[in-house]
Amino acid sequence: MTLTEHKHRDEFPPDFVFGASTSAYQVEGAANEDGRKPSIMDTFAHAKQGNEYVGDGDVACDHYHKYKEDVQLMVDMGLEAYRFSISWSRLIPDGRGRVNLRGLQYYNNLINELISHGIQPHVTLLHFDLPQTLEDEYQGWLSRRVVQDFTAYADVSFREFGDRVKHWTTVNEANAYAIFGYDVGISPPQRCSPSSLVNCSKGNSSTEPYLAAHHILLAHASAARLYRKKYQRGIIGLNILLFGYVPKTNSIDDVRAAQRARDYNIGWFMYPITFGDYPDIMRKNAGTRLPSFTKKESNMIRNSIDFL
Repeated sequence: MTLTEHKHRDEFPPDFVFGASTSAYQVEGAANEDGRKPSIMDTFAHAKQGNEYVGDGDVACDHYHKYKEDVQLMVDMGLEAYRFSISWSRLIPDGRGRVNLRGLQYYNNLINELISHGIQPHVTLLHFDLPQTLEDEYQGWLSRRVVQDFTAYADVSFREFGDRVKHWTTVNEANAYAIFGYDVGISPPQRCSPSSLVNCSKGNSSTEPYLAAHHILLAHASAARLYRKKYQRGIIGLNILLFGYVPKTNSIDDVRAAQRARDYNIGWFMYPITFGDYPDIMRKNAGTRLPSFTKKESNMIRNSIDFL
């Protein structure tokens, strides 16, 4: 399509949905208002990365206060759907227990505003912003305890918003979350082995990405099972970051290398969801560093998405 070409709505199938998406920390602002507590995104963004200050989301786009104006902009653009994430630490400030009524009211207001203008609300439960309390208490995604807390958080969200929200994503870019947060350390919680690229103060790049991903998969599957069993008014899925891998040449080694890269970055999550276990090449190469699923867990994870 050239720059002078224009596409029209009637050139797309009737059920094709045009939308836009955001994440809570990047747009909401109001980081310290109405009972919200910090997430690992707050901690990461307020830290100095080397000598460079990376900025923070304390104000951001001020979506928290300007959501009505923002929804009107969506109307003006002709959007049919809006995918946003809930700030777990705004809804449940300590990650578990007490629900913050001001946070609950904000998301109810946003959802109602979208629906009143004919825009589908699509909700993501986690976009890199685990409550800092859970990170401090048991190292977040490195602990199996996070599965229970995430499921309870999902339960609150399904119960409070599920009468109007029909599209749920559990975790945004789950593979990137594990890689960037626990392998190379360029996103929260900034854990990695010492390297010349990032100055991580803690972590182990050879083991922690596998462990974090394992618990993300279990938490996703647990929330999906809960939704299907208790609510099931819509559909639920997972979001992963896709890369295209092409062999440099047609040699056997290059073809195998490209497939290995696919297995490690995409199959890492898609194989368990499709077949109930990790790719064979990961089992072979990572050995005991790669956690195992019980038969019950494998059955729970397999076919745990309605969409990708």
